[in-house]
Amino acid sequence: MPLFDQLYNFACWLAGDRTAAEDLVQETFMKGLRGFSSFRQGTNFRAWMYRILRNAFLNSQAGLRATVSLDDEDQATLEPETRETPETILLAQVEQDTIRAALAELPVQYREIILLCDLEEMTYSAIGETLAIPTGTVMSRLSRARRAMRGLLAAQAAKGAK
Repeated sequence: MPLFDQLYNFACWLAGDRTAAEDLVQETFMKGLRGFSSFRQGTNFRAWMYRILRNAFLNSQAGLRATVSLDDEDQATLEPETRETPETILLAQVEQDTIRAALAELPVQYREIILLCDLEEMTYSAIGETLAIPTGTVMSRLSRARRAMRGLLAAQAAKGAK
């Protein structure tokens, strides 16, 4: 299935729950198949599918109060490379946890734009198509989202230094 892994990953970040993410991806493909006649040839299929997923997520939320849970015990741990020491592994894990916690604190509109740009590596125009916003808005929202992310990370670093 095209884009399955990428859509599932995005859904996990948005929903914060693997079961909800599976339901979102299933609903996305179902709606995509049903509405495929509305897809315009020559447009970005990936952005179209992400938009369906995003709309399904937004429709499933009451007041957009969803947060990403980072304490999922089912997540597989990464296998350490042989050159790494227990200390470097711990430091890397703490860094990842800090970034995930800050990302989870962001409002959905900031979280989704960072995920689409930095994690999914979508172009600004594809993000604009996905979110139904102009490219200029994508760039300004991404700038605000990254600024907010830096602020959250700085606040967490200040807490850790005390």
